[in-house]
Amino acid sequence: MQVDWNNLWPKISEALVETLTMVGFSLVFALFIGFPLGIALVVTRKGNLLENTVVFTILNAIINVFRSVPFIILMVAIIPLTRLIVGTSIGTAAAIVPLVFYSGPYIARLVEQSLLEVDPGVIEAAEAMGATPWQIIFTILLPEALASIVLGITIAIIGLVGASAMAGAVGGGGLGDLAIAYGYQRFETVIMFVTVVLLIILVQGFQSLGNILSRKIRRR
Repeated sequence: MQVDWNNLWPKISEALVETLTMVGFSLVFALFIGFPLGIALVVTRKGNLLENTVVFTILNAIINVFRSVPFIILMVAIIPLTRLIVGTSIGTAAAIVPLVFYSGPYIARLVEQSLLEVDPGVIEAAEAMGATPWQIIFTILLPEALASIVLGITIAIIGLVGASAMAGAVGGGGLGDLAIAYGYQRFETVIMFVTVVLLIILVQGFQSLGNILSRKIRRR
């Protein structure tokens, strides 16, 4: 079958923009959720700055629940909530809602892991000097873990790229939707190949950028 590239390139460009839109907005909203959750998981655990077993147990359980649900199932399960928030369950805007719920808890775990890597001796020294818990969090804990957090967020972005492609299976738009509509349903393998290459380029680009930023932060 002859591929009509003149008509197809605008569709590919539109799908790429939709994918970047989903990833960009989802990441921003997910950071607003995941970053505070990750910090809370660390500071409220036993023996830490703001120890609170109840809060830690509840947050830990909620995050585990969301992380246990595969994205494609989560996307379908929260359709009523998606409709309530954006007024529809189809399209790029609708895909952002489940992407946020999927990536927010994931980012929380990545931030938690990065903060736990900080040398406890540095925190103890700050406490000995009379620093408050909030001062330690924002002037010691976060700056010390920043390079690791950047790498963690990079991993989250790559996960979002993959999840945004899966969103195309249920009408989420983007490169995944293009691959299914043309590459799979119309058996146009060239289209499938192009979408795969574009996704690989996106992943490689985000990973390289994350690595560069992390290295620069570590050298400071």
